[in-house]
Amino acid sequence: MLFRRRDKPSRMERIRVAVWPRHSWSRSTRYFSKRVLRLSATPNAIALGFASGAFASFTPLIGFHFLTAFATAYIVRGNFIAAALGTSVGNPLTFPFIWASTFKVGQWILGGEATHADAHAVHAQFQERLLQNSFDLLLPMLKPMIVGAIPLGLTTGILSYIIVYKSVEVYQRRRKHTLAIKRQPKKNAPGESNQTPE
Repeated sequence: MLFRRRDKPSRMERIRVAVWPRHSWSRSTRYFSKRVLRLSATPNAIALGFASGAFASFTPLIGFHFLTAFATAYIVRGNFIAAALGTSVGNPLTFPFIWASTFKVGQWILGGEATHADAHAVHAQFQERLLQNSFDLLLPMLKPMIVGAIPLGLTTGILSYIIVYKSVEVYQRRRKHTLAIKRQPKKNAPGESNQTPE
């Protein structure tokens, strides 16, 4: 197959690339933004899909972000591919801050006293309890995180929708204009005729 790697990557290498990109984060961000812009759907559908993925990234349901994004995109009639790309809002760099903020906001909404714990401390604690596979240990953290994920996820989703909608709209308008120019017949130079010689 064309452009296929000669050496098949190992399972550990695939996991490493999924967690930390092979190239820089800025290059990966540019790649994802181009993927979103080039989707063949309406700006509204693409923006709704991406917003669904961004919203799903704020939930603490690790391993179910894609399913949550697809379900949300289905409800709001968003693009599924854009929803999958939108889940990139949640990544190893943003998860500590997402989980800490959802935990604090959730505690505040539920009427408890919001802790002033460091984002990395909350992240480490959540990871530790997640690896222990004990629901009793996870529940005290999951409940405020799920509650806090709703307002924060909705806010991020709305902001994502506005940015993506405007970006896709501008990109598609420019692309249509460029294609229209390319389709126009070439004008002959002065003194030349359109007739082909017999």
